[in-house]
Amino acid sequence: MDAAAEPAALEAEARTAVLEAEARTSLIGLDRDEVAGLAAGLDEPAFRARQLWHWVYHRGARSFDEMTSLAKSFRAKLAERHTLARPRASRDLISEDGTRKWLLAFDDGQEAESVLIPEEDRGTLCVSSQVGCTLNCTFCHTGTQRLVRNLGAGEIVGQLMLARDAVGEWPTTVNERQITNIVMMGMGEPLYNYDNVAKALGIVMDPDGLAVSRKRITLSTAGVVPMIERCGRELDVNLAVSLHAVSDEIRDAIVPLNRKYPIAELLAACRAYPSLGNARRITFEYVMLQGVNDSDADARALAKLVRDIPAKINLIPFNAWPGAPYECSTPKRIEAFIRILHDAHLVAITRTPRGRDIMAACGQLKSASVKKRKREAPAEGSV
Repeated sequence: MDAAAEPAALEAEARTAVLEAEARTSLIGLDRDEVAGLAAGLDEPAFRARQLWHWVYHRGARSFDEMTSLAKSFRAKLAERHTLARPRASRDLISEDGTRKWLLAFDDGQEAESVLIPEEDRGTLCVSSQVGCTLNCTFCHTGTQRLVRNLGAGEIVGQLMLARDAVGEWPTTVNERQITNIVMMGMGEPLYNYDNVAKALGIVMDPDGLAVSRKRITLSTAGVVPMIERCGRELDVNLAVSLHAVSDEIRDAIVPLNRKYPIAELLAACRAYPSLGNARRITFEYVMLQGVNDSDADARALAKLVRDIPAKINLIPFNAWPGAPYECSTPKRIEAFIRILHDAHLVAITRTPRGRDIMAACGQLKSASVKKRKREAPAEGSV
């Protein structure tokens, strides 16, 4: 080869390698049927699909070379066509209280956030379902970021896998897990991305995979009424509802989705949620906004609204963010509010704010993604 031509040839070879790498697809997010179809398409017997599933989701393999129970020829075929890539953590922040937040970068350059909240008896991972949000709740920082797109099943499952990578929690059977609970309470409205969320949670709950019990998974919704029954019937996970007000007038203003699905319709859907009972309660989230929704009359009205629903009330001290139009209720006001709920024999707690110093607290998540124009975003209500 001519010496002058050698750099150009090497550059072309490098470009080819990059294109080949980009053409490979990640296995993260494939369900059992898809893994079985992949193995069959590579002329591998059915038991190989079960082995591959185990390596990907139970052992958390980061390379095909680790999959020592698979034939080398199968591993080679997999490596030619696929990767085991999770979302990339472009930032990894740890709060003074131990809360950990990852800014996740996806293949198209978009970003979302997930948060790990460690406690003495559990560790809860807060998972995002969308880049941005379409709901525009006025007290929520995420609501100030327009919806860019839904996350795929692999991008949702990948958040748990990245977190397990970070804390060294493979294989799934590791004792005394640091990550015990999953809450779909990150960026976005999960019920507006139901198909991808359902597929991801199916993988998460698989006993030979990530093996998180449905009893330890909570899906939070602002009140997408038509999807609530389906969620309970198909996923059977715990339900949290972002209520935040006791009148349609106030809720219309702070949770605009209420104009489409008012409180009466929302609570009717909650009463009909499958498997609801004393052993399984709906969590109602209620952000405490000074002078907006925190009066004694509001507390009494809240108690009346949910009195016939097996319920737990989470009072959330408002977590401020730059430019926020609200202030948090005073500790004295929150104490008086919760006392009224307790006197009405309701289970109610005040959530301790976590991760405020790294903007990881409830309502503070917002990625640094470049916002796409509204016409490029998925239509509101698409599932």
